[in-house]
Amino acid sequence: MYVYGRNVARELLKKNQKVLKIILQEGFEDKEIISLVEKNHLKVEMKSKREIDHLVNGVHQGIILSIPEYSYQKLDDVLKKDPNFLVLLDHLEDPHNLGAIIRTCEAAGVDGIIMPKDRQVPVNATVMKTSVGTLDNVNMVMVSNLSQTIERLKDCGFWIVGTALEDSVDYRTIDYSGKIALVIGNEAKGISHVVRNSCDYIAKIPMYGKTNSLNASVAAGIMIYEIIRNRK
Repeated sequence: MYVYGRNVARELLKKNQKVLKIILQEGFEDKEIISLVEKNHLKVEMKSKREIDHLVNGVHQGIILSIPEYSYQKLDDVLKKDPNFLVLLDHLEDPHNLGAIIRTCEAAGVDGIIMPKDRQVPVNATVMKTSVGTLDNVNMVMVSNLSQTIERLKDCGFWIVGTALEDSVDYRTIDYSGKIALVIGNEAKGISHVVRNSCDYIAKIPMYGKTNSLNASVAAGIMIYEIIRNRK
């Protein structure tokens, strides 16, 4: 998998993660990154800006790292750690939203993120760039069936909290003191009908302006920190 951008490259090189190949744009002058490359004894392939532009579809800032594909954790392994706050993603499509949610979850100390295998943006270069090096500190789980996973979480004592505007209650009125699994829905469609029926609570964030919905990552951030606040 190709990842690109100076911040991501800097984080990966500082952590001495496995890098299969590094590509730099001719004339690359970031002394800190060059020093990290030399420290890790990595071979460098130099290319023109035009050549690099053809390799990735994004702002690469003159550097590309080839790294192994991201490895997700198993649900069983995460549950063995006795988590009490998980975030479930119901088929997100925007990698920027996923990256931002990962970063928020890491900052808030969320125990894990669970997402479905199909019709869900995976961890890719854009996600890694947006999450800015926080992926190593977050338990990421990919499952085959989100509804079945929710039923299993219920058996483990979790309360399932979904988010929607219709037939819902103010997110500030819910008791978050127990084990909580927060469901964030698709950017356009929200949470699916099947998942909604599995939720114990449906929470809404009141809208006071003309906007009738929030970006998925913004809504996730508000909900996550409300849950954290209620536990203090």
